[in-house]
Amino acid sequence: MVGAGYAGMAAAVTLAGRGVPVTVFESGPVPGGRARRVTTDGRELDNGQHILIGAYTELLRLMREVGVPAGALLRLPLELRYADGFRLKGRLGLLLSGRIPLRERLDAVRFMLFLKKRAFKLPAELSVQALLLAHRQNGVIGHYLWRPLCVSALNTPPEQASAQVFATVLRDSLAGGAGASDLLLPRVDLSRLFPEPAADYVRARGGEVRTGAPVREFASLQREFTRVIVAVGPHQLKALLGEAAPEFEYQPIYTCYLQYPGTAALPAPMLGFADALVQWAFDRAALTGERGLIACVIRAQGDHQQMTQEELAAACHRELKAALPDLPDPQWSRVIAEKRATVACGPKKEIPEIRMNDENLLFAGDYLDPDYPPTLEAAVRSGIRAANAALR
Repeated sequence: MVGAGYAGMAAAVTLAGRGVPVTVFESGPVPGGRARRVTTDGRELDNGQHILIGAYTELLRLMREVGVPAGALLRLPLELRYADGFRLKGRLGLLLSGRIPLRERLDAVRFMLFLKKRAFKLPAELSVQALLLAHRQNGVIGHYLWRPLCVSALNTPPEQASAQVFATVLRDSLAGGAGASDLLLPRVDLSRLFPEPAADYVRARGGEVRTGAPVREFASLQREFTRVIVAVGPHQLKALLGEAAPEFEYQPIYTCYLQYPGTAALPAPMLGFADALVQWAFDRAALTGERGLIACVIRAQGDHQQMTQEELAAACHRELKAALPDLPDPQWSRVIAEKRATVACGPKKEIPEIRMNDENLLFAGDYLDPDYPPTLEAAVRSGIRAANAALR
């Protein structure tokens, strides 16, 4: 395995569980790839705040397989709570929320029934914005539910996002089984959440995980190993494959950490901001025990990409203080910008074709899933597929 992110470690665990000896090469100091622990100014932080949902069946299954304790995730029944007082709790919240006009609530029911009748299959060229407009879902409910859900799940603005992929997310979450729409917030850093326990699992079964071990070509690996699974980020393919690497468009994720005095806290572990630069703020004290630390997340492209880190941190603080007037000035701030966090999830989403005339060379990554947006679940599913292909 080349790459110890969620895709590479999912492949490694799948093979190790079948008794196949594997070796994982990771260029970084810790496993996790684009969802990992970083050390900055002597502090350990995530390179981005992630939200899992109950529908992430394969990731949750592998987490259990490698022994991740249930307490590593804070499971919350679906509740979207905003700083302006808007609150949507549970699936029935669509019907019961007095903040949403009655007509929009009824249209939302018709919208979900329409998707179910179509088996959640939509025209490939349709955008999320066009879908919402066609079903009168672009008012209050679009502002507080559909658009934030689109940006959170697809990391792409609704005007540019694939309606089909969005429908798949709705199928498996809001229209899924019991617990499928639950929010799962990590209570440990992203490397400890799965990649590091996965590495221990692999080593316990005779495999190796080598960090600080970059791979620059495949010929020597192919002489030593029967199969090579390439599970690097899409932006790293060009250096490895040259002209065979596909071209991608990317969307960023910015996470701004603000350290306040230990008594500072949000009214909920996760708080939304519907009319602000910040989209979601997370109280790290409620999740990881880091008192006074608040993580502000800004997903997808926008004007914030032109701001300096100092300007961005100041803007995040202003928006938090507008909602929490007693909040003091932060003692410390750090912005982590993943400018190529995910591949853009636009209409006519297609799996990139990597033309390599070598059946012993396989590929895995969140950008290779035919149905899901580029999420941790998509990464894990792609790793499992690559492992099964190697076994075949």
